[in-house]
Amino acid sequence: MSKKIRVLVVDDSAVVRQSLSAILESDPDIEVMGTAADPLIAVKKIMKEVPDVITLDIEMPRMDGLTFLRKIMSQHPIPVVVISSLTTEGTDTAMKALEYGASEIIGKPAMNAGQFINDSKILLCDAVKAASQAKLTRLKINNHPQVDWVAPKFSADVILQKGVSYKKIIDTEKIIVLGASTGGTEAIRAFLKVLPAKMPGIAIVQHMPEGFTRSFAKSLNALCKLEVKEAENGDKLYQGRVLIAPGNNHLLLKRSGKEYSVEVKEGPLVNRHRPSVDVLFRSAARYAGQNALGILLTGMGSDGAKGLLEMKEAGANTIAQDEESSVVFGMPREAIKLGAANEVMSIDKMASYVVKKFI
Repeated sequence: MSKKIRVLVVDDSAVVRQSLSAILESDPDIEVMGTAADPLIAVKKIMKEVPDVITLDIEMPRMDGLTFLRKIMSQHPIPVVVISSLTTEGTDTAMKALEYGASEIIGKPAMNAGQFINDSKILLCDAVKAASQAKLTRLKINNHPQVDWVAPKFSADVILQKGVSYKKIIDTEKIIVLGASTGGTEAIRAFLKVLPAKMPGIAIVQHMPEGFTRSFAKSLNALCKLEVKEAENGDKLYQGRVLIAPGNNHLLLKRSGKEYSVEVKEGPLVNRHRPSVDVLFRSAARYAGQNALGILLTGMGSDGAKGLLEMKEAGANTIAQDEESSVVFGMPREAIKLGAANEVMSIDKMASYVVKKFI
């Protein structure tokens, strides 16, 4: 029997600590080893027993969460899931947390509508499981098997029925679609920042909660030669433009004549995620066919693997990130097992490969 993932919950609100603990303990693979009202209390508990994962609020008394995170990652790296209220200020701060080494970032679960609570349970527990597998500096976390313990795992069929893709799409612009999860924010940043402005349009699904995707897009826009923005329904996708799927919404590629655009769509979690990589990839297979390039990066689970295979079968070129450069070699591994990837390579080599293909 596999060992449970031991979690330390750090939050200054007693109600939040109790709620998060109850949600985490409802998963048979997770054990809450303790809670702490602030980072100084957390340090004392860590000195007695090191957790597998820490859930961390950002705004706390005595020491803020970012300072605590930096101390942990520089002294004794432990996987950290940052849980933040989705305020504008907190969003920018949370983006810094990813740069400082947080494995995952999610919004605080809202204790209201039943389906929303259930979705929050899925996202929180999956975030902890993904973090427990993340490779950290000079530390590799032992893998824990993922167990489907809640709600049925929907496929992309609930958003877009699988249909016949265009076999020959001629006289149409090239397009790139990319999907990622745990570790993806840094991988996407490394990939995009070296690309020239004349790249084909790029649509991206990064598993990230509502609110954070806009800040993520803004930070990339300031860094890259490409225009990067959070996608809005009906946005055109053209050369030099990157559209990031907004958190809590699926993103689909559409085509009218020679022009591409995107649809932002609500719907159930697909492969336990919203947005889902499979949904984007299926739409690319249908509307772009052999004119598309599909890229699947680091992340836990299997989201994107079947979609990448559908793209390959439609004539698209497909790439999966290799194990060595992946923070969590889950999604790419599943794609490789399906035979969905034409190429397997490190994130460092990917940009130059793609540039040679299109420039």
